[in-house]
Amino acid sequence: MGPHPAVAAIRLAVRRVLHDVLTDHTPSPDATSAPSAPSASPGTSHEQPPPPLVLVACSGGADSMALASALAFEAPKLGIRAGGVTVDHGLQPGSDLRAAEVVLRLNELGLAPVESVAVTVGRDGGPEAAARDARYGALDAAAERHGAAAVLLGHTRDDQAETVLLGLARGSGIRSLSGMAAVSGGPGAARRYRRPFLHLDRQTARKACMVQSLPVWDDPHNADPAYTRSRLRHEGLPALEKALGKGVVEALARTAQLSRDDADALDAWAGQAEASVRDATGLLECAKLYALPPAVRRRILRRAAIEAGAPAGSLFARHIEEVDRLITGWRGQGAINLPGKVVAQRQGGRLVIRQG
Repeated sequence: MGPHPAVAAIRLAVRRVLHDVLTDHTPSPDATSAPSAPSASPGTSHEQPPPPLVLVACSGGADSMALASALAFEAPKLGIRAGGVTVDHGLQPGSDLRAAEVVLRLNELGLAPVESVAVTVGRDGGPEAAARDARYGALDAAAERHGAAAVLLGHTRDDQAETVLLGLARGSGIRSLSGMAAVSGGPGAARRYRRPFLHLDRQTARKACMVQSLPVWDDPHNADPAYTRSRLRHEGLPALEKALGKGVVEALARTAQLSRDDADALDAWAGQAEASVRDATGLLECAKLYALPPAVRRRILRRAAIEAGAPAGSLFARHIEEVDRLITGWRGQGAINLPGKVVAQRQGGRLVIRQG
């Protein structure tokens, strides 16, 4: 008899991602056919590179414990090393003890290396954003420290639906509706983060833990109405399902993928068009920007603002709309102040975006 369907589903999802990691880690044929180095002297041997290391980010909750168990099961069969990292945010009494328990569980699964990383959570952007920034900073550092080829994250289809609704509430455009990418990058690593469970629901992960007798920890913050995502999870989504019927989560996740495809295409278009709207000195020409479709033009403006020093996470649609009016609704208005002390202003038919 095979494994429980929930266990089979999570293992299959992880196996597919690990195959992708191996593909990314395998040298291209061009690289392998390059001229070889001088042959080694007799009696010496060429050292083979170590197999890739994949880390799982584990909080001890059902999603990440299910992910850790599947990684521990699948990685050895593919010749991949598997380790784990848990991040202690220090936001609750006894969080260090909780992190130590997670380390113990990951060790029991056979993962190595395993470590707990304590972080200090700031205040920028609110508590949820600050905790997320601290967490990803710690995961990036751990990946660099251990030379990991990838870090697996346990976000599920339910998490994706919540992310889409949060993006909709912010009114930040199609990119925010695209939710979380199945593959995303960190500093110097374009494909560091992998999310195998985006097509699986939260209950599948919880069921997989239950049938494998894996102990899980339910973070009280996930039920705290002080947090926006918690309110959305326990009040917003159930209300939508009551009003619209079952299938809302699946529809939102599907919307995320469709939005991501559209956003990627528009980003590529903007990247190709940008050079054509700059003059010989590199300044943006307002007349040429005006001729572009709004979706393409605003992407160019956003990219220019970020390059000038505006933090991407603080640059919202309303900021770009104000800059866009310097192109489409020019009435002699003054400079536009953007996050990061960046200023955008129109001068002699050119758009100048720079540090103020």
